[in-house]
Amino acid sequence: MSVLHERLAKYTLPQEFMAKGMYPYFREIDGKQGTEVDMGGHQVLMFGSNAYTGLTGDERVIEAGVKAMRQYGSGCAGSRFLNGTLDIHVQLEKELAEFVGKDEALCFATGFTVNSGVIPQLVTRSDYIICDDRDHASIVDGRRLSFGTYFKYKHNDMEDLERQLQKCRPDAVKLIVVDGVFSMEGDLAPLPKIVELKKKYGATLMVDEAHGIGVFGRQGRGVCDHFGVSDDVDLIMGTFSKSLASIGGFIAADKTIINWLRHTARTYIFSASSTPAATAAAREALHILQQEPERIEALWNVTNYALKRFKEEGFEIGDTESPIIPLYVRDVEKTFHVTALAFKEGVFINPVIPPACEAHDTLVRFALMATHTKEQVDRGVAALKKVFKELDIL
Repeated sequence: MSVLHERLAKYTLPQEFMAKGMYPYFREIDGKQGTEVDMGGHQVLMFGSNAYTGLTGDERVIEAGVKAMRQYGSGCAGSRFLNGTLDIHVQLEKELAEFVGKDEALCFATGFTVNSGVIPQLVTRSDYIICDDRDHASIVDGRRLSFGTYFKYKHNDMEDLERQLQKCRPDAVKLIVVDGVFSMEGDLAPLPKIVELKKKYGATLMVDEAHGIGVFGRQGRGVCDHFGVSDDVDLIMGTFSKSLASIGGFIAADKTIINWLRHTARTYIFSASSTPAATAAAREALHILQQEPERIEALWNVTNYALKRFKEEGFEIGDTESPIIPLYVRDVEKTFHVTALAFKEGVFINPVIPPACEAHDTLVRFALMATHTKEQVDRGVAALKKVFKELDIL
């Protein structure tokens, strides 16, 4: 056995939870993702999805993808840099740029590769990257791939952010990268204050809108629009795999920044381009989002109802301000127990454990879609209350 195999053979944690019947990952879904899904003959309420707009099963989105596949084929067989640019890629980029209020946009094959590809190209060895300590893993990997000096500040602590900015040389690039909506806890970055500090110290600001687009702002334009600071944010990143019912991601900025990234971002120029079906599906979802404001209104109605119900029943939900509702467990093993028992009660939720959070902050993540009903929320709350009481969490 090689040294590598000997080392990896010691990793038995998944098998241990499988043996206990509490392994919560890679659960198979037998059909479209909606508010209720079938999993091996077991019907469950889906509260573990990021499909905030509820468009993943929309026939208009599906038909747009099917039509694009018939017209363009199943793939592009190359990168955007070479033979992989279609007219629908360019059209979607123009529409996204206009949607978030920037000059231009670039579409990447996944949201993860936006952050991991863009961030390293914005700083050199003499520059700085400054991140919130709860930023998404794609941001973490992006800054790891860069040669800049890295500083982090305590979550949403603006005094600590200012202390980190004060450590930077005035003449260097100071790139602040932050999630607009934090994907596990559901709280928002205080963007107005971050913009103030950005201006005070001559920094550059990049905001990840993965969980903001389709949820906040006018027609779902995101948290930057919600706070009225889009013009002061230098780069806006977003994904297609949440509200836009597809797969992929984009970065939007002014012409100078996009020109640089178009020719240097390695995950853009050395990755195969988004499939025709994924591109067309995202574009159709973007159109629906703008044409149906009642969809976002429905999302917020059911979100506010769920927040009220969880508070009434005594759950600890932290500082969430979004359709992401964290239900704190604060114990790793109990978090797995909650997930397994909830599934038996007909509720699909996701466990959040280290490294996604600290060991004392473990939680299960309850997320809403525009298509959820209050009756479904009531069923979910009742089932989770039963589970939490059984495990002596409530």
